[in-house]
Amino acid sequence: MMNIRTRVSAWLTRRFLANVRKGGFDLSKAGLLPESTLMPLRRTGMDPVPELGAMREKSPIAKLSVPLSMNVWLVTGYDEARTVLGRTNGFSNDFSNLVGNAGVTENHNPGGLGFSDPPVHSRLRRLLTPEFTMRRLSRLTPRIHDLVEERLDEMEALGKDGDPVDLVQAFAMPIPSLVICELLGVPYEDREEFQRLGTTRFDLFAGADASLGAISESLSYLRDIVKKQRENPGDGLLGMLVKEHGDDIDDEELAGLADGVLTGGLETTASMLALGTLVFLQNEEHLVALRDEDAAVDPFVEELLRYLTVVQVAFPRFAREDMEIAGEQISAGDVVLCSLSGADRDSSLGSHMDTFDPTRPAASSHLAFGHGIHRCIGAELARMELRAAYPALLRRFPGLRLAVPAEELSFRKYSAVFGMDSLPVYLR
Repeated sequence: MMNIRTRVSAWLTRRFLANVRKGGFDLSKAGLLPESTLMPLRRTGMDPVPELGAMREKSPIAKLSVPLSMNVWLVTGYDEARTVLGRTNGFSNDFSNLVGNAGVTENHNPGGLGFSDPPVHSRLRRLLTPEFTMRRLSRLTPRIHDLVEERLDEMEALGKDGDPVDLVQAFAMPIPSLVICELLGVPYEDREEFQRLGTTRFDLFAGADASLGAISESLSYLRDIVKKQRENPGDGLLGMLVKEHGDDIDDEELAGLADGVLTGGLETTASMLALGTLVFLQNEEHLVALRDEDAAVDPFVEELLRYLTVVQVAFPRFAREDMEIAGEQISAGDVVLCSLSGADRDSSLGSHMDTFDPTRPAASSHLAFGHGIHRCIGAELARMELRAAYPALLRRFPGLRLAVPAEELSFRKYSAVFGMDSLPVYLR
């Protein structure tokens, strides 16, 4: 039988792929979709493809050509994206809007916050929010620093003979996976196996159909975890929810919240750690500043979040009523997708938004975590991990450098969560 941590990671990948399919895209047929549909998920290196910027300059909201029986709009402008993401009364996130499309049934509903509307969303978020305050999260600070140092020790051992080390496998993926287990209060005996499985790819062409077949196993696993927490609640997030709100939340809702924490907190932070390191390795000035100046950490992290915006498209919004946005007529029932990566490069935010500039005064206004009531509840936890990991890595290995030419690095293609599969580096 798979232990808890192994099952967490295997479940995480399958659930993410399932969620993408629920958005109306049959992943097995992704290559047949029009290029204009897949374009928001493409990048040139670390930058959104030029076509996305050109679309934004022409019109901040445009209709996509998709093989679905509904109108789908793509929002690329920053102000327009904030309008859509913040307009709770005009748009719905409820999962029921997807039922009947692309073979989706109510049984596929993952629960949690992402696919729910008020008052259900309000009640669940109200229960969860206290666990993500800085006061509660501060208990994780020492453990996060310990985990970072443990991974650095492991990297040092791997590279002691001068061999290249894969930063994704040895550093970027293990840190958030272990932090999530610590947060949830899930045991993690076989950490090496869990970390290995945690690298499963999120690319839309990476064997999605096989992963989609295990949804029922995944939900069964989560229910089992919740059951154990009901019987013997621990000090992690699930245990705290059971102890403080056990009568106000059922097992399915708890499983859905765990779904959101796992899906939203692993691959996104892992991608930020790997891609952010690559940004520094390609700019010596930024690397030295982050390594040597404590005050540089916060602005560097915020600008990296904006510049990379690894979650490329927000959860779909469904128009509740006819409306006009940026001169376009949106009809009730239309689907509206917000390109977060496109919006965060909008020139309305400042000049040269396609460049990384940690001195940018308004970097924290980015949409990397979304906006409105569905803004990522784990944003502060992600920031804690990034602030701890980047400087520690560069200070431990001041000679850190790429082990292969930059042009040989491979980035994910058509990925809802942008990232890279491997980042070979020399430690000295």
